Amino acid sequence: MLVFWDQKLVILSIPKTGTTALMAALEHKAAMVLRNPPHLKHSPVYRYRRFLKPFFKQAGGLDPETLAVIRDPVSRLSSWYRYRHRDDLDGHPNSTKGVNFDEFVDAYCRGNRPPYADIGSQTRFLTDKDGNLGVDHLFQYEQMDKLIAFLEDRLEMSISLPQRNVSPKMDTPLSAKTLAKFERKHSEEFELWHQAQKA
Repeated sequence: MLVFWDQKLVILSIPKTGTTALMAALEHKAAMVLRNPPHLKHSPVYRYRRFLKPFFKQAGGLDPETLAVIRDPVSRLSSWYRYRHRDDLDGHPNSTKGVNFDEFVDAYCRGNRPPYADIGSQTRFLTDKDGNLGVDHLFQYEQMDKLIAFLEDRLEMSISLPQRNVSPKMDTPLSAKTLAKFERKHSEEFELWHQAQKA
């Protein structure tokens, strides 16, 4: 999470949406950088509103706007799958070795997920208890140019994103049947991603 006090902006950090690269590019400009522990770095809307927003108001009357990046749901799961396929996770319950991507997405669609497919929801991260979008600005990962243009204007700086936290390259084919199941069981993920596309 990045806090820009003078610019009244907070960037919330959903895992696997390019925010590690954003942090590397922008941390020198930020008033606060929350990188550890991970549950603080990746604070969802409800945690931000409950703990951090009141603190900012109390500390200096600040009520900043919030921003987040959302990724195409299939692309995001592909990134998680590849990230958990790396060699240093061999033998760990989170490893996706021995599981193909189709099986991984199918496991993600279950009510009781195995550890390797137990990944948070972008929708739950971004919405309040009533299901309403909880950030002021939502950008698609796939349209990073729009995000960069917004941030360059807001922060009055030129931005060049480095490569950070990149998942290993590998093919992740997905069957039409499993894609249809994913779209049906997690339709809200796709709807929210499309909502960002229109922003």
